[in-house]
Amino acid sequence: MIYLDNSATTLVKPKEVLKAVSAAVTRFTANPGRSGHRQSILTAMEVEQTRVKVKEMFNLNSENNVIFTANCSAALNLIVLGSAKQGGHVVCTENEHNSTLRPLEALKQKGIIDYTVAFQSRPGGISKADIEKCLRPNTYLVICNHISNVNGDTADITAIGKMCHEKNILFAVDGAQSGGHEQIDMQKSNIDFLALAPHKGFYALQGLGVLLAQTPEALSPILFGGTGTNSLELFQPENPPERFEVGTVATPAILAFSGGLDFVKENFSLIHDHLDDLTTFLNYELSSLPVEIYTTTENSKGVFAFNIPGMHSSEVATILDEKYGICVRGGYHCAAKKHEALGLLDRGAVRASLSIFTSFTDVQKLILAIKSILKKQKLC
Repeated sequence: MIYLDNSATTLVKPKEVLKAVSAAVTRFTANPGRSGHRQSILTAMEVEQTRVKVKEMFNLNSENNVIFTANCSAALNLIVLGSAKQGGHVVCTENEHNSTLRPLEALKQKGIIDYTVAFQSRPGGISKADIEKCLRPNTYLVICNHISNVNGDTADITAIGKMCHEKNILFAVDGAQSGGHEQIDMQKSNIDFLALAPHKGFYALQGLGVLLAQTPEALSPILFGGTGTNSLELFQPENPPERFEVGTVATPAILAFSGGLDFVKENFSLIHDHLDDLTTFLNYELSSLPVEIYTTTENSKGVFAFNIPGMHSSEVATILDEKYGICVRGGYHCAAKKHEALGLLDRGAVRASLSIFTSFTDVQKLILAIKSILKKQKLC
């Protein structure tokens, strides 16, 4: 099997992650911070050390502002719903995932906010100008997908963040696809909120999302329950992370994330260059074939989208899986506005997404399989 669906979740896990998971289910199995006994305290210390690592990697102002959620979608929902202002306006982009678009639409349908989708004026990604022309006097939040999970289009988050800061507008970044692959400095880029998916670019486990909140005071909690503190009070604590973390946290996934942070920190340049080389190679080889390519040569981030003329993307993905043992994703990738912008609402796109564990041989086999399909379709 050749696995090329790493934008959904990474398949192969590095030894740092495997070691952390083993420790989580053998040594750190108590409920962190919920009891005063030794095991609870030891586990809580491991969880807190993960927060410190996250703070340092992304230049966040405090480790207390690292908030663990059920997944990246939950982190994005917390941003959108927790910051909502009656009568306010939000700008998002064509690259947003449904975990941003659907809560925005829900708020709009309830008459709480309005929102505008910014579309790209140039190939490759959203620019500051694309966002700026959508702003209104009542805009309080700009939420921007950093790297598209469909085709790798990349937003200029530093320029956008600077503009938002100057206009006193909150700036949120969906880093599900960029976390672990791109350097992100929250203070340099004036990012108020950053959402991460550890099971993608950090090679960790599913079942965990992370919200980095530079300005947590701008958020209200959207979930309520036990936090292990102030248990006699019937209102949520005032301070993060307890204000936003409800119930037992996913310790094994958090410690796996800690291992993933170590792996990425040690191998960041290697990962970045490998994805660049593989994506560039795939783009070069397929560009000489009668294949429709939606990933620009500048976006060599390990996310590559294409179609074979006359075929639905899901059909191509099924053939690649069943006949060639190659796992890719067809369809719409939970990103309706991106497919609208690409003109692909009728068939979606085939997405091959790579990781540090993808080899050149894997990519060559994908290219050969595509050539075989093209021949059967009498396209080459």
